[in-house]
Amino acid sequence: NLQTLRDNPHGVDLGPLQPRLPDALRTPSGKVELAPAEILADLARLEAAMHDVDTEEFLLVGRRHLRSNNSWMHNIEALVKGKSRCTLQIHPDDAHRLGVVDGGRVRVTSRVGTIDVDAEVTQDIRSHVVSLPHGWGHGLRGTKMQIAAEKSGTNTNILTDQEQMDPLSGNAVLNGIPVTVVVM
Repeated sequence: NLQTLRDNPHGVDLGPLQPRLPDALRTPSGKVELAPAEILADLARLEAAMHDVDTEEFLLVGRRHLRSNNSWMHNIEALVKGKSRCTLQIHPDDAHRLGVVDGGRVRVTSRVGTIDVDAEVTQDIRSHVVSLPHGWGHGLRGTKMQIAAEKSGTNTNILTDQEQMDPLSGNAVLNGIPVTVVVM
């Protein structure tokens, strides 16, 4: 209880550690299975799907920020203040080739949609990959979060293809989406 914690400001000794992992592991082998058979069997399909990226094409991946968990933290003034975090990160080499400047607007297009967003030129991303955080786009009609709407950002779901699904997990494909980027 709290009183026990107050009475022991340096912690409570619960005794020596006891091994628990062997009892808690519920895999058929009784070991941590880092490469289950289902995943190993799917590797051939994944390898066959890989191809060199066209020089005009990028792969879009998502990202998270400490002060932004999906969308629910976007309506808290203290967490959304400051510089916009809903930016498209792009490598300097790609930015130079396309004429993209840091803070400039770009248009991102996938097979199913188009969005406009501010660019963030950074070495923190690989060439031919761009990154946009998910959970934004609060300026859409029906959104009832006033603070979030003031820093609405853009909705990356507009770029996701409802026909693309990972066969092994059954999840929608939310990363590795082929897109083009042009300066506005």
